[in-house]
Formats: sequence, C-alpha cells, structure tokens
Amino acid sequence: MVLEESESELQEGDPAPNFELSGTDGETYTLESFAESEALLLVFTCNHCPYAKAKFDLLNELAAEYDDVSVVGINANDAEEYPDDSFERMRELVADGTIAYDVYLRDESQTVAREYGAVCTPDPFLFAREDGEFRLVYQGRLDDALNPDEEPTRFQIREAIDAVLAGADVDLEWQPSQGCSIKWREA
Repeated sequence: MVLEESESELQEGDPAPNFELSGTDGETYTLESFAESEALLLVFTCNHCPYAKAKFDLLNELAAEYDDVSVVGINANDAEEYPDDSFERMRELVADGTIAYDVYLRDESQTVAREYGAVCTPDPFLFAREDGEFRLVYQGRLDDALNPDEEPTRFQIREAIDAVLAGADVDLEWQPSQGCSIKWREA
C-alpha cells in the first residue's frame, strides 16, 4: 500500500470530462446519464484499499440522503494485479449492500482516472450543474478522518453538497484526499 494525496489537474469551474463506462448494473453511463441531478459526486475508489473501504458507509449515506445528487464510484485499479478490484467483485459488493452508491462504474482503460487527474482511493470530485453542464466546485477530502480507523468530526463533502444545493458558493479549502495509490497498469 502506498499512501498518496490527490493532486487533480482540474481547477474550480472546469467542466467534467465526459466518459462512457460500464456500471455494475449492466448499463453504460456517461455524464448525460446524470443530467437530472443538481450535483454529481464522482469518487475514484476501489474494493480493497482500507482508506476507500472506510468511506463506503459515508458514500452510501450520501447517496441515500441527497435526492438531487448523484453519488458515483469509479474503480480504475488494475484488476489483473489486484483481483479484489475486479468487475465481478464490484458486482458482489453492490449485490450484498456493502456498496450502495447510486452507481458503481468500472474504468478498465484507466483513461477517465487520468483525465480527471485522480491519484488515490478515495479521490472525490464534486460538480454542480450550471448552464447544462457539470462544473467542478470542490475536490478534496470527504471528511477530516485521514486514517481508516479514525472517526470523523467534520464532513467537508456534506458542507460542499449543502452549499451547492442552497445555490451558494462552496467556501472550503481544497485539502487533498488521502488513500492508497491508484493501481496503474504498466505501460
């Protein structure tokens, strides 16, 4: 396990790069799939990293609580080297309720993770829908618990979502997320 901190290439206000990815439900998703949502929370995550696993419950809660926000997990890890991150295992975790995000997607080519500048799991990106497209309003920590065994006392992602839904600016310092490195395939 390598501890990484996120360093996105995207800046505040940048449009979300489009994608076309397979979901664990057998459907194919693009940005347009979430057009009815006021906000889109994309979290680059995986099945095996203790940092990512520690945030499963929070992401499940966000998906259940916010009707106007789509909570989407994207797994880009190399499943050949890390079989726990296989598409089959993703489906199992959704089927047994461990993962209950709105959608859990597979980035097999790792292209989407690279376009977003994701480097760790979890690596969250919150977009608000403005003038028909999703624009980045927050990229940073989900909460202040940086280690898997810590209990959070502050939930930055809730603050950011609440601001978006209230039509306000997200007034948060973008502190990098922390977790395991994305498991890139060798070129």
